Amino acid sequence: MEYKGYLGKVEFDDEAGIFYGEVINLRDVITFAGESVQELREAFQASVEEYLAFCAERGEEPEKPFSGTFTVRIPPELHRAIAVQAKLANKSLNSWVGEVLADTAASRSVERQVVR
Repeated sequence: MEYKGYLGKVEFDDEAGIFYGEVINLRDVITFAGESVQELREAFQASVEEYLAFCAERGEEPEKPFSGTFTVRIPPELHRAIAVQAKLANKSLNSWVGEVLADTAASRSVERQVVR
């Protein structure tokens, strides 16, 4: 599920007979639930709206999903190896790593794991 750039991951509790989910691209915890797909979608959107309103009330900027920047700590040997590969491909380290990550994400079909 997606709403205003926020992604929801959904699961089903067979025992309780409800769908429940969590917004997965924030540090804050935002959950939602519903007995039908329509209820679930409405609860997801309402939860996002409540989060945005809560931030506005506090005068805080809501966390924006995925800024495009993240830090990865890797061993020096791996850093060297990927820097060499990037240079051999005539690409910047950022560009090369971005392409490798995009290829890996596509091959693992991440989109199928996120319910729309």
